[in-house]
Formats: sequence, C-alpha cells, structure tokens
Amino acid sequence: MLSFWEKNTFFSKIDVVIVGSGIVGLTAAINLKKYNPGLNVIVLERGFLPWGGSTKNAGFACFGSPSELLNDLQSHTEDEVKQLVEYRYKGLLELRSLLGDDNIGYEPLGNYEVFSDTDDELYAICANKLDYLNTLVKDIVGKDNVYLPADADIEKNGLGNTSHLILNTAEGQIDTGLMIKNLLGLAQSLGVFTLNGFLVDRIEDSSSGYYIVGDGGKVSFNASKVIIANNAFAARLFPDIDIKPARAQVLITQPVDGLILKGAFHADKGYYYFRNVGNRILFGGGRNLDFGAEETFSDGLTTIVQNRLDEMLKSIIAPYTNVVVDHRWSGFMAMGTKKSYILERRQPGLVLAVRCGGMGVAIGSLTGKQAAELIQEEF
Repeated sequence: MLSFWEKNTFFSKIDVVIVGSGIVGLTAAINLKKYNPGLNVIVLERGFLPWGGSTKNAGFACFGSPSELLNDLQSHTEDEVKQLVEYRYKGLLELRSLLGDDNIGYEPLGNYEVFSDTDDELYAICANKLDYLNTLVKDIVGKDNVYLPADADIEKNGLGNTSHLILNTAEGQIDTGLMIKNLLGLAQSLGVFTLNGFLVDRIEDSSSGYYIVGDGGKVSFNASKVIIANNAFAARLFPDIDIKPARAQVLITQPVDGLILKGAFHADKGYYYFRNVGNRILFGGGRNLDFGAEETFSDGLTTIVQNRLDEMLKSIIAPYTNVVVDHRWSGFMAMGTKKSYILERRQPGLVLAVRCGGMGVAIGSLTGKQAAELIQEEF
C-alpha cells in the first residue's frame, strides 16, 4: 500500500498516465509537456528498462525492403502499402528531428536486401519491380532511384553464398541504447516522471477519469486520461484488440578485427536482418521457422532459431572471418492481421497507440506524437 507521502507526492492530481516507456510512450509524454507544460504526466513501465522492443531492437532505420513491400502488396492495396511506407519514413524524420542525429547515433549507410544462391526466382521478381518500387516511394522520400542493384557490394562487404544485392539508399541505422537514453533524459528534463517496475493489472472507469490498478492489486490511483503505449502487451489489458506478440531473437558478436561489413542488411522478406555495430556484427530474426513458438510473451531463446542464426552467420554474413558470439537476447514486437498500427481513441480520455508491427524505430515517434495530440484535444 502507498504511504501518505508516496500518494501525495507521486500519485495525486495526475493528468495523464502513459503505460509503456518505449519510443511511443516517451514521445507521447514529451509532446504532451511541450503542448501543455503544466500537465502532470506519469509514465508507467513494468521493467527496470523498457520491457518490449524499444531497447532490444536491432536499430534499423528502415521503411521497407523490396521483397517485403512486394509481399505486402499480396495482402494490402497499393494505397495501403504506400501509406505504410510514408508513415514509416515520416516517423524516422520525426525521431531524428526530436533528438538530433548525434543523439540517436544515426548513420546513413543504406540498407541492402540479400539474395542467396537459392533466391534467384525471388531476386528476378524484385529486380523486375525496381522501377515500380522507385515510383511508389519517390514522392515520399523525395529522390529518384531509392532502390538500386548493388551486386558489386557483395565482395566489398565480405558476404558468402550471396548472388545479388539490392540497395535502399534512403535507409540507415541507429544506436538503440543511445536513443532511449536521450528520450528518457528529454522526458525527465520536461518534468515527466517515469515509474519503473510497475505492472498495470487493469484500468477501470472512475468518476474522475480512470482508475489504475497495478503491482498485483497492491497499488491503485486515479488519472484523468490514459495513453496505452505498451505495444504487444496491450493485449493483456484489452484482449479484444487485434494484436499478437512476436518474439524476436538477436545475437551480437565479439569485436571482429578488420571487419569490412558496413551498413544494414535484410534477407528473406525481412525475416532475417544483420548490420555492423562498430566492428561487431548484430544478427537477428528467424521467427518464420516456427511462428507458433515465437507468438509468445515469454522472453528467451530457442534452439531452432539460434542454430539457424549461427549457421547463416558463418555461411553468409562472415564466411571468411572467425566470429565469436558475445551475447544473445530477445525482445517483443506486436503484429496483427494488418500491418498498420493502431492509433485510436477507445473512449473519451483513453487512447491506444500500439501494434508497431516490427517497425517501432520507424513509426514510434510519430505514433507517440499523434497519441499526444488526441489527448491534448480533450484538455
């Protein structure tokens, strides 16, 4: 139970509670304080750091590889896919503008799609559609020939068992930890209080807004308005929404002497991704090997995925270099029947800003800003 001091100092006259201290939640908090500095804004986070994907992602500043976009066109209209790309690209610009490139470690090194020796058919499809894809994204990105054949870069990056590369010239990579650290710092400087280690059990209507119950029912307090920004974990609070968790497994190597790999890379419709982090190699993916097992809220690693990552690391990514894995981890994404995010006013004073679809780095800042705008309209 809360003491008088705790209740009076931290949990009285709360204007907005934000559930989730990832990119979406912190950006929402920052924008609310910019719109209205007098608001009392509290961010609740279940972990000692953001629990989902904001501190666990691979740091790709991307909006879509050729095969991924072409695959999306099989289940989405052209306008829907174009809208997805535009939102992702504008979201990246919003993140860079909010913090500055130095404060997120942004590097415009490009992003390659990798086609192995067994991907000739897929490459032919993508190569034949490059003009179409360049036209699709031209007005969004503001440049011609965003996607380019780049077979000459195979040897330059030391790749093995690779027949073709296609380069996205408008993508890059960031330092995920630096980004979150500076988001937290900016929010704090504006007077946002972030409470870590607080798991929200349920949210109930109250006469003054909403009643927040957490920590196994031990703590409860009122807030005027609420933003739900905990991505996949929103399904635990609202089981009816179209969200399924998707675990992502990642590894990083020890420093590699003379590493020549530079930039970010996608393979197999985006299900695998790797990049350099200084002179280390970061590599993740493989949930397509067992979608059912990876549709979970449990963090951890599986043998089938880790064995595949190890095999690809040595056969494709660094076949000519002795690499040693230094660390492995997992994080969580939120998926649904559609790739679009969920941004909605569920009821007065309660906004959902979730289901980033594995593109949280790209869309998180814009989603958080829009969630803040929806709440600000009610003050």
